[in-house]
Amino acid sequence: MDAGYSIDSIHVAKAEASRDGDATKAFIELRDVNYPGSTYTLTYDPSSDQLKGIYYQAVEKQRFPVAFVRMK
Repeated sequence: MDAGYSIDSIHVAKAEASRDGDATKAFIELRDVNYPGSTYTLTYDPSSDQLKGIYYQAVEKQRFPVAFVRMK
């Protein structure tokens, strides 16, 4: 999986896509100043055409629900 983070050009250390039954999943790890080890753990929701999941902000040790909408 190729992934990029356009806001302030944050370095993506790892991006993996996988299947779990019918579910498509994505895991993205950031490695940059203020983001060392922060991650996105996402599942694709075909009904809304969104990636939804949890953003873990490693510095603050906090989790946030997130959703990404496809730009068309």
